[in-house]
Amino acid sequence: MGLVYKGYNLLNNVNVKKKKILLKKIASHLSEKEEVLFQEWLLESEANRELYESLLLLKKEESAVKKFSEINADTAWKKVLTKKQEKEEKSILFLFRNTKFVAAAASILILISVTLMYRNTSVFKKATTSQTVKESKIKAGTDKAILTLGDGSSVKLNKGQAYTAANLKSNGEEIVYVASVKDSTSIEYNYLTVPRGGQFFVKLSDGTQVWLNSETKLKYPVAFVEGVTRKIELIYGEAYFDVSPSTEHKGAAFKVYHKEQQVKVIGTQFNIKAYKNESNIYTTLVEGKVSVSVNSMNMVLVPNQQSKLNLDNNSLTVSEVDVRKEIAWKDGVFNFDRKVLKDIMVVLSRWYDVDVIFENKELESQKFVGLINKNYSIDDILQLMEYASVINSYTINDRTIILK
Repeated sequence: MGLVYKGYNLLNNVNVKKKKILLKKIASHLSEKEEVLFQEWLLESEANRELYESLLLLKKEESAVKKFSEINADTAWKKVLTKKQEKEEKSILFLFRNTKFVAAAASILILISVTLMYRNTSVFKKATTSQTVKESKIKAGTDKAILTLGDGSSVKLNKGQAYTAANLKSNGEEIVYVASVKDSTSIEYNYLTVPRGGQFFVKLSDGTQVWLNSETKLKYPVAFVEGVTRKIELIYGEAYFDVSPSTEHKGAAFKVYHKEQQVKVIGTQFNIKAYKNESNIYTTLVEGKVSVSVNSMNMVLVPNQQSKLNLDNNSLTVSEVDVRKEIAWKDGVFNFDRKVLKDIMVVLSRWYDVDVIFENKELESQKFVGLINKNYSIDDILQLMEYASVINSYTINDRTIILK
């Protein structure tokens, strides 16, 4: 009974207005204004995101979508309590293998009719059968990186493995450098390389915090020179910066370099996305102010603005963005807002360290909307896409995903 009880409480947290918007979203009938409200609701909590993802799995069942708006939660709840709860909860647990799905899955017992749950179980039968066949050994990414020291030697950093040196300490999930300053003649640099399937956090000696996404490489000094501009380099990849303000460092500014681009900051939070083999560099400002410079061009960003540097034609443009979507990765979430499947699979391939082949090329332009926990297995996500009719089917051979 515990699972159903949690589901009932979760449903009670969704007010009538937002419930209607959620149901209209599942049925693809949202207006632009309602879409904004829906996205805000998704970002309110992980439980909201899990509930939406779970409902998407049932989208193929048109009868379920049709019945959503007719449900009386209290009546359904009383009926559920008198039915074969133990049997049904086991099937729910099997479908939502990841425990993070459990609360949302239980809420479906309330959201859809008892008749659908107890008589029309084709969705669950198909899902569990598909899952058994397609289950792979591909796991979600984890905390790992390679630290290259000033003498050229390298140290592998993995979750659960501690490493300590004279000026730093790591628990395998992050590196923290000792707060110190150096003279200008003895600057030593370290490199932190995060491979595909990894992520990492580093706190620099000045107190600046940096979150590194998969397939990212950062160059930085072990200690900064007091009063002198603090310079680091994002060689490639994606990183989120929470910069220690210049007022705490005798007015020393903070600069991040990448190829032709230079970002100057004074105590702020921002994100830079600059992956290898991609023609655009995106700088997104969350708080404070930054100046983005490229050759003779210079643009100042304010919060909720994003600059885009096109490396092919060397153009620099600025636009308004929803920063929550741009930095969701830092908080352990994939935010796919009407993104095409081709771009989505690039993101997933980095995190799960896989290669993706589109057997059906038409799928590359398919769009998908969803907020997905980064801890889910690749099977969970692909099944979600399959039941949302984004893909028809898929197979996994070793570390290669084939979309059909």
